[in-house]
Amino acid sequence: MGSHPAEPSRTALSPFATFDPAALAALPASTPLTVRSAALSPPHLLYIGTGGGKLLLFSLQTPSSPEFLRLIPIGATRPISAILPLPSVARVLLHAEGSLLLADPLLARPVRRLGSLRNVAAVAASSPSPSSCSLAVSVGKKLLVIDLTLLEADELEVQTREIAAGVDGISVLAWVGQDSIFAGAASGYSLFSLSTGQRVDIFSLPESAGSPRIRPLSGGEEVMLLVDNVGVVTDRFGQPAGSSFVFNSRPYCIAEVFPYVVVAGESKLDVYRRRNGAHLQTVPIAKSGSGVLTVASDDDVVVIATAYKVFCYRKVSAVEQIKAPLRIKSYREAISLLEEFESDGEISKDMISFVHAQLGFLLFFDLRFEDAVNHFLLSESMQPAEIFPFIMRDPNRWTDLVPRKRYWGLHPPPKPLEEVIDDGLVTLQRALFLKKAGVDTVVDEDFLSNPPSRADLLELAIRNIIRYLCVSREKNLSPAEMEGIDTLLMYLYRALDLVDDMEKLASSQNSCVVEELESLLENSGHQRTLAFLYGSKGMCSQAVAIWRILARNYSTGLWKDHPNLPEQDSHEALADKKSGEEIAAIEASKILQATSDQDLVLEHLGWVADIDQDLATAILTSEMRENQLSAEKVIAALDSEKVGIHQRYLQWLIEDQGCDDPHYHTSYALLLAKSAMQAFHVESNSGEKDDKEIESDIQFIFSLRERLQLFLQASDLYDPEEVLDVIEDSELWLEKAILYRKMGQENIVLQILALKLEDSEAAEQYCAEIGRDDAYIQLLDLYLDPQNGREPMFTAAVRLLHNHGKSLDPIQVLERLSPDMPLQLASDTILRMLRARVHHHRQGQIVHNLSRATNLDARLTRLEERSRHVQLTDESICDSCRARLGTKLFVMYPDDSVVCYRCYRNQGDSVSGRGRNFRKDAIFKQSWLVSR
Repeated sequence: MGSHPAEPSRTALSPFATFDPAALAALPASTPLTVRSAALSPPHLLYIGTGGGKLLLFSLQTPSSPEFLRLIPIGATRPISAILPLPSVARVLLHAEGSLLLADPLLARPVRRLGSLRNVAAVAASSPSPSSCSLAVSVGKKLLVIDLTLLEADELEVQTREIAAGVDGISVLAWVGQDSIFAGAASGYSLFSLSTGQRVDIFSLPESAGSPRIRPLSGGEEVMLLVDNVGVVTDRFGQPAGSSFVFNSRPYCIAEVFPYVVVAGESKLDVYRRRNGAHLQTVPIAKSGSGVLTVASDDDVVVIATAYKVFCYRKVSAVEQIKAPLRIKSYREAISLLEEFESDGEISKDMISFVHAQLGFLLFFDLRFEDAVNHFLLSESMQPAEIFPFIMRDPNRWTDLVPRKRYWGLHPPPKPLEEVIDDGLVTLQRALFLKKAGVDTVVDEDFLSNPPSRADLLELAIRNIIRYLCVSREKNLSPAEMEGIDTLLMYLYRALDLVDDMEKLASSQNSCVVEELESLLENSGHQRTLAFLYGSKGMCSQAVAIWRILARNYSTGLWKDHPNLPEQDSHEALADKKSGEEIAAIEASKILQATSDQDLVLEHLGWVADIDQDLATAILTSEMRENQLSAEKVIAALDSEKVGIHQRYLQWLIEDQGCDDPHYHTSYALLLAKSAMQAFHVESNSGEKDDKEIESDIQFIFSLRERLQLFLQASDLYDPEEVLDVIEDSELWLEKAILYRKMGQENIVLQILALKLEDSEAAEQYCAEIGRDDAYIQLLDLYLDPQNGREPMFTAAVRLLHNHGKSLDPIQVLERLSPDMPLQLASDTILRMLRARVHHHRQGQIVHNLSRATNLDARLTRLEERSRHVQLTDESICDSCRARLGTKLFVMYPDDSVVCYRCYRNQGDSVSGRGRNFRKDAIFKQSWLVSR
């Protein structure tokens, strides 16, 4: 609501002292002082040089009352034209009447002349180290460098060197960096390199340009060169850098108080911004007597001296400069200043955040809520709890969290939002009245021309506070702060009836305090939000109870369907196509799937199953809960009419959970069997259905029977007799075959496969699994004598003989062949059987004779091995005990080792005298091969 008047005069420098140096120094009126030069030295010393050759020292330690310290004369005819404090060598350099003089900083000792230099035209200083400094001096046509080094006992070592000659007319010098010396003469500006001594002309000056002026700028890397009324900024290499300054008139003197450039002109002082040369402030100076203005500056203080007066100014801090426009509600100017100081590095990051917060509060109380929240979001130090008093009246649960910040005292303490708006509207009405009376106000013209309504302002404020709190949720805050943010967010959502946002917040991970919101949501009818909130807080019983009530109300028409649900849930992508009853069941099922509370699950399973059996099955078979439900209690609680749920639960219990309880296996098999019989019966009575429906039913029956068959084959834990009793009178022949097979009824299985199903391949496969030849004979009997008036299955019999006749006894086969069987059908097969039988007999004879020959050959080889001669001498010893054999009995092993009989008795015939175990490491000789 603040206005935007014309930009007021900027106050970058503010006065803090004015004094007459002569009067302060208590000099008689008969000896007046004319100020010629001035210099400031940290921490608070001011040197003033006069035209009468006096050097005065003042202290500015107490800003409001400068103090005179000391005065020393240097010669009545030697006006002091320049003063250079040299803190690194504890000296003050004076340029007086072409000579260089040195004084101590407190003027306690007489001045001393520096060298024998005369006719010094200009001097500049640089401090390369804490205990030394260098002076660039222009003497005649020479440019010299004097190095000063501070020694012990406060002595100085002085060294002089020449860096350039033939330089004429230099009137001003400036040292920039460690290597660059800028020189100004009437003809122009030049740059000298200290290391190489080379001279580079930067540019020349016209005759009307006046005397040159050079001012080194902060940082030591840039310098300002004055050309008439233009200040050209260059780097230390003489290349243009940054913006040039265009002054209103040619300045007498230039100084810098970062980030400002201070220029003294005719009876005034102008302040410019260093970065872009923008003019900020004009300070009028009342000149007394003749002479130009003299300016001296350091980091924070500027001293302007006329011939008889000294004016002291202090740089106004960034904070104070920003405060000034805020006090008159000139927000644009304050924001511009903040951006300027931020770019210049004049304000800390913490203070930037502080100012943004202060701006936000001022804008908030001026009813500019969107701009206020924008500044709140830019403040990194502002705490979200500072917003809480606007939403909930103190005292409350989070009162202690609200920091007691008053900022700069420019805005009233936070209070409930309605009161802020009411007070703002009163201010607006007062401004309208004053405007009609012709009185200017600080209220924004937009508000006056189009005053908003209270309801619009309240909604705008709430929406922007919501925006701020939503961003604050992403910060790393304490649990208590997060509770306050989320709970108050829910308050604000409810105030605007933002149901979708309420449900999204309640269903996501949040820090809402349930006790603060229960009655609010229940009384306002936001049952769904309350259910989501209960669910997110783990209060499963309360949440599911609400969803049950909502489902019942939806089904009876007491509630209308709500089209949307929180975005993050997969079920809700099609929420607008689902009924409210189904949505309630879906949300309840999500909670029940995750909880391990068995009583709660079984209590609510029924109504969920009445709405959607798939959801009920998902609840029972959920893998999300830590502890699974008791199968016994679940099955006992299931409705017997809901066969699908019962069946799918048992399937999950057996297949996924690996349950091996025979009772559950039998129950599952019975349920599958009954379902298959029922589906088979329904399909057989589908006379009025079209082809598409019939095909769908056939696919369903096939899938159901396939599942039943796979289970009957895979499981060995069910009772096949119970299942067989159920399907005994049905046409489920393959299932019967599987059951009879489990019971070991081979003949009945073959009858079903061969005669009922007429599946010859399956019958033969079953015979192969039995693994006996009589099974094939039994199958052949069934083919040739099917009984019950059926014709013999000669084709199947011939196929059986063709595939497996070689392994059957021909006599048994011939005995079972029917006289009525056509000979041409079986002749080839019988012939192959007989040939195979003869071939098998002869093959056996060959193998028998080969085995006899091998046996005989082996016996002969063994005889030869046992009868071979061994020659022993008197030196022969036992390979085991190492005793001489002599005439003792001995034994020789197959590896040719010889041992005495006693050793043989001890170690047996499986281990030789050399330690070889023939049972583990058999020996083989080439001569033992069967070759005969």
